[in-house]
Amino acid sequence: MVGRARDIVTPGIGGAPLVYAEDGFDARVNPDRTITSIEAQPSRIDLSRLVGVRGGGRLRHALEEFVPEQRRDATPLYLILDDLAGTSLVAGWAWSLWDPNWLTSRTANLTPQQWDKLMKDREGVCAGFAPGSSSLDSSRIADRSGRTPTTELRHPLDPDGWHAFTTQDGVGMRRARRIDVWLDDVIVIDSAFQDSGATPDGKRAALHEYQLAATADPVSLRLLSIEATPRVLPFSECPGAVSNISRLLGAELPGLRQKVLEELPGTLGCTHLNDALRALAEVPALVTYLRESIEAA
Repeated sequence: MVGRARDIVTPGIGGAPLVYAEDGFDARVNPDRTITSIEAQPSRIDLSRLVGVRGGGRLRHALEEFVPEQRRDATPLYLILDDLAGTSLVAGWAWSLWDPNWLTSRTANLTPQQWDKLMKDREGVCAGFAPGSSSLDSSRIADRSGRTPTTELRHPLDPDGWHAFTTQDGVGMRRARRIDVWLDDVIVIDSAFQDSGATPDGKRAALHEYQLAATADPVSLRLLSIEATPRVLPFSECPGAVSNISRLLGAELPGLRQKVLEELPGTLGCTHLNDALRALAEVPALVTYLRESIEAA
């Protein structure tokens, strides 16, 4: 797993973007999502204490224990470390784009009882796995695993708008997100979230894709409006979570990582929509950069 993130400001007078912060990591993760090695890039912080921690198995508690200052300072590094849990959860889906027998291969060593338990454990974890959902029908999973053709979030006419991406010539999954912020009478937020995979024909297919639009008070940092547009999702029940995000109105942006978990647990939320919403906790740092650039201009 390779993580990359940066915070940039586009000057109002034009020209190349100004890089305010940039971080990355290189990691190796076992199929059970346990981190076996991880290094920050650049190596400004030692991440070795995360070795042995499993994505989805108290990873975020480990981040709070070992690198709490990264969350407090809203660094790009924290954003992508926090994303290890969700990204490792869906990464194996990339194989489905290359191997038509991927589901059979993954479950070949499971007994019927183990498979039933696996499906039962998924029930209720999010809107897409609500009791009775099509996602829990094992006979339909392989056909509904997500093969929607897509393009990258990078705009071809905006080469400076993104950091460098890794090249995926073979099986590969990528979680990409952007959070664009500008100042008007309110803080205006435009965000996009995409899980996609490389396909054998050199193109890409999407599994999850959301668009977020929000505004916040520039003084209190409380959410004034929030709208989510589901663009690509694997199951028909998944978009149901969108109707619940009004629960977040009035919440302060810096506290969204916890607030989303409290307000949109289980079938009230979508795991991937929640990830996109929680990342908006980084917006205040972007606003600070914007204000600094305006003062310096």
